[in-house]
Amino acid sequence: MDLSGAFKRFRNEFGQTQKEVAEHANVGVRTYQEYEYGKVVPTATVLIAIAKFYNVSIDYLVGLTDNPNIYR
Repeated sequence: MDLSGAFKRFRNEFGQTQKEVAEHANVGVRTYQEYEYGKVVPTATVLIAIAKFYNVSIDYLVGLTDNPNIYR
């Protein structure tokens, strides 16, 4: 799973720094950078935190759908 492009795209689209996203996902900046560079695959917990941060579904975050809505 290559999320590096998606993570960077979201971060730039929303005007966030790597530090801001990393803090929200409760990971270090270096770890978050490794996600963006495609060196490390994030855990489910991190994916959930980042999807919540951007208020999108995990499926949208990882590119499985074009629909950003969260179904509750």
